[in-house]
Amino acid sequence: MPASTASKFRRGRPRNAPIHTPATRHPAPSRAHAARGPLPARARAWLLRNRRLAVALLLCLAAGISVHQLTPPSETKIQVLVAARDLPAGLAVAKSDLVPRAVPPEVVPAGALRDWQDVQGRQLAAPLSSGQIPTDAQLLGPGLLTGAGAEAAAVPVRLADPSSIQLVSAGQVVNIVLTVSDGLGGTGGKPETLAAGVPVLWTSAQGGKTGDWLGTSDTDGLMVVAANPAQAEKLAGASTRGKLFFVLVPSAHRPAAQAGP
Repeated sequence: MPASTASKFRRGRPRNAPIHTPATRHPAPSRAHAARGPLPARARAWLLRNRRLAVALLLCLAAGISVHQLTPPSETKIQVLVAARDLPAGLAVAKSDLVPRAVPPEVVPAGALRDWQDVQGRQLAAPLSSGQIPTDAQLLGPGLLTGAGAEAAAVPVRLADPSSIQLVSAGQVVNIVLTVSDGLGGTGGKPETLAAGVPVLWTSAQGGKTGDWLGTSDTDGLMVVAANPAQAEKLAGASTRGKLFFVLVPSAHRPAAQAGP
């Protein structure tokens, strides 16, 4: 630069003014630095490069969720008979009283009734609620002895006081006591316990008639208990020897097939 020009430049610039220089350019970030960038930025870059693929994946996911929600889960079900409405004890079951229904296996109780031919005309030993699954233990007949022991027998007992039958129900445990009259209005001796700790299977207070199961339609004051062979032998025909009564006892007694007289 000529001296005259340099002097002019110096004269036109204020003293102590900063001299501007071109901005320093920073080097572009390397690939290794870009790879260490935040994940959202990398995800956005991938979506920009693969927009169609991302849309297709989202549509497939939405379709799969819809199909899963609209399709009920497949499971194996078992068809059983259930009470069509509330049914009282003692009812002679008709075809309209029990209807078939498919239910999950885990809710089916042991001894559930499935075949209508095994139920028709039989009587309920206990009431059923609407929708309840009945079992063979809830019908008058051999099923009443379920769990009573291999040698247990269902024995009918006619009580001297029919009204007392209202105080006992199926499942309770009783002692059956015999009192013998001396013919003069008094007792002929000490009352005898014929069967101790026997469970009650059915009573006439539950309603209905026992029909063919007991061979009689007269059920007034009648009780059916589960007894072992020795007890059954004493109870058979006992009402012809005197008057029979029952005594309620705690259920902690031994099962009827094992208990003594």
